[in-house]
Amino acid sequence: MKLNELNAAPEAKVRKRVGRGPGSGMGKTSTRGQKGQKSRSGVSIPAWFQGGQTPLYRRVPKRGFKNTRFRVEFATINLSDLNKFFNDGDVVTPELLKEKGIIKKQLCGVKVLGNGELEKKLTIKANRFSSSAVTKIESAGGKAEVI
Repeated sequence: MKLNELNAAPEAKVRKRVGRGPGSGMGKTSTRGQKGQKSRSGVSIPAWFQGGQTPLYRRVPKRGFKNTRFRVEFATINLSDLNKFFNDGDVVTPELLKEKGIIKKQLCGVKVLGNGELEKKLTIKANRFSSSAVTKIESAGGKAEVI
């Protein structure tokens, strides 16, 4: 090892102090260069700003199909929720779910999902069922009826 191969300890690095005159080595313009927007204080240019040219998001044509008007959305409910609110042998309908406050809106219908276990024998009437929900309902001795 030679003297010129020694590195300064990382703790010994001095913080850069800008704007302290020409004697600091970073005086006068404080490493900002001359003139221009970025040399001024308080500058904040957004990342998407393209120097006054028409930005890309305005140049790209807005075309295509959006399905928001025709989207079919279902109010979802899990089997674990049905355990809490219904007794053995009850008939569960979307109107009853809304009345009890389990779902807020019916939207395009109600879909029963198979999350959790069903311990009660229920007859459930809904618009859609997941395949796991149907198997769990039937294994508990209940019925899954599609409206």
